[in-house]
Amino acid sequence: MSVKHPVVAITGSSGSGTSTVTRTLRHIFRREKINAAIIEGDAFHRYDRHAMAAAMEAARRSGNSNFSHFGPEANLLAELEDLFRCYGETGSGQVRKYLHSEEDAAPYGQEPGTFTPWETIRADTDLLFYEGLHGAVVTDQIDIARHADLLVGVVPIINLEWIQKIHRDNTQRGYSTDAVVDTILRRMPDYVNYIAPQFSRTHINFQRVPTVDTSNPMAARDVPTEDESFVVIRFTNPRGIDFPYLLTMIKDSFMSRSNSIVVPGGKMELAMQLIFTPLILRLLENRNRG
Repeated sequence: MSVKHPVVAITGSSGSGTSTVTRTLRHIFRREKINAAIIEGDAFHRYDRHAMAAAMEAARRSGNSNFSHFGPEANLLAELEDLFRCYGETGSGQVRKYLHSEEDAAPYGQEPGTFTPWETIRADTDLLFYEGLHGAVVTDQIDIARHADLLVGVVPIINLEWIQKIHRDNTQRGYSTDAVVDTILRRMPDYVNYIAPQFSRTHINFQRVPTVDTSNPMAARDVPTEDESFVVIRFTNPRGIDFPYLLTMIKDSFMSRSNSIVVPGGKMELAMQLIFTPLILRLLENRNRG
């Protein structure tokens, strides 16, 4: 943690909805003229696309059928911790990009599925913003969570998470449902051991809960819409959170526990704006005082 160089991290698994949080925070950064160093978690995968396929095959041959991007072996977690720590201490650190598509790769003259060279974050940024799988991971060797000033978890209930992943990978990546289910099953041990425990370390969790039947996610024809959902927002430490104000501003919201507010799914981005804006500005006010 650092007063002078704050670190904000969004953590959640593939298909969980972290892109919604990222979009909201990017909007806040633009509106408030905040110069954020934006880091994608995929940049800290250990292998590029082709090397990952080879590593998975090698793991399978050695008897490990659960090798995945969720686990530490497929990621540069020590380097990610070093980035959080270094940025907190100096306002800089080493970063790179993972090029997902032809569009991403074209400006660099590289193939999609590869990494750009490592480079140093410019010294004029206001905060570091990370979005990925491992923003709050703790193992015997590393403790990434302790370096973040604001940790946010995005955690739909598991059936909804699977539905979102299946539909995304079907429509955007051309994978069959069977192939996506195989990926879900392969990742499950790492999900249990490395992804789920993070949400006990986050400062705020957003969990979307559908109000329609999601009993069999593998057979769901549609992703439940925002209007067919509620969002449970849990604060680890609710001190300083103006719940009466949130209840007034967000129609049909209610408190479910002393540290949790429930809002209609269609109001999730509004809730994020109302919650994150003062928290981010407070981090920057402390930075300027430091």
